[in-house]
Amino acid sequence: MTPYNPSLWKKNADGSSGMGQYMITVTQMIPNKKQLDANTKYMEAMSSINEKNKQTALNELYAEAKKSYFGWLVVEKKLKVLDDNEKLLDFMTKSAEIRYKNNLGKIDAYYKVKAALGNIENMRLMMQNEITQQRISLSTLMNRSKQEIFNIDSSYTIKNYVPKDSNYFSQSRSDLKAIDNSINLTNLEQNLERSKLKPQFGGTYGHMFGFGGFPEQFTLMATVKWPIANWSSRSNKANIESLNWKVESLNQQKQILLNDASGNEERLIAEIETKKKQLNLYEKNILPALLKNFQTVQLAYEQNTEDLFPLFDAWQTLNMTELEYLQQLQDLLMLQVELEKILEIK
Repeated sequence: MTPYNPSLWKKNADGSSGMGQYMITVTQMIPNKKQLDANTKYMEAMSSINEKNKQTALNELYAEAKKSYFGWLVVEKKLKVLDDNEKLLDFMTKSAEIRYKNNLGKIDAYYKVKAALGNIENMRLMMQNEITQQRISLSTLMNRSKQEIFNIDSSYTIKNYVPKDSNYFSQSRSDLKAIDNSINLTNLEQNLERSKLKPQFGGTYGHMFGFGGFPEQFTLMATVKWPIANWSSRSNKANIESLNWKVESLNQQKQILLNDASGNEERLIAEIETKKKQLNLYEKNILPALLKNFQTVQLAYEQNTEDLFPLFDAWQTLNMTELEYLQQLQDLLMLQVELEKILEIK
């Protein structure tokens, strides 16, 4: 800070000092402890939401892996049914050929049996391709080479489930925990906004070097930053109010998810129980009766008291019912996967 006239900077002949000085200034604001604490808690809470979202994504991937596993498992059971049926159809064709040569039977159902053999081979190709697709899906989920060949354990469990209450979902569901953390984060964000309405103090120190013998000087100032006027704090107050509405929205979103999870759980448990009863009917009544019918017709055919067509018809009914039973089993296992996905059971 000097006069425009440089001649005045120098020391005068009479010994009086010149005019002018330059200054070095240091300014330091003192952070508001409440604002620092609020900001720290806010930043820490953000990581917890990301962790819960990660668990939600993992739950989705676990469910996809289970679906691929059970789909593969049931297809292998269907392939075994096809293998057994292929042997029976091969027996029918050879027996029909021998009978026809010896004028002991008609050939009207012979070509139906041959067509059924071709259809079994076609179904086998489709099922083998499905196994390949499920293997690729599992390899992708496990981050393994897609060309690696492996087999799966063929065991499975039909489980019993009991309806859960809302507290269970709140404590076990990652997406609901993420909403709780979001609510907590919003409250912390409100505290952070409120802390910005608090005063912030600071200080400034300046040291001045004089020209031409002008004495050294210093300046010391205290600073306060405080949004006293309404217009200066309007933005913070508006943010605080908007965060109240955000909390209300998150609470409603949580309630919707709770209702949806609870309703889907009860629906799936009811469907699972129905599927169990259907499978029990297949195992105890339908399949044993059809198998007995086929065995009876087969015995009559072997004793030359029955034609090929009734035998083929009995086999066809049994085969379709066996495949339908396995499809019902697959549906049941998929329902279990859906329910465990809702309950986040790995």
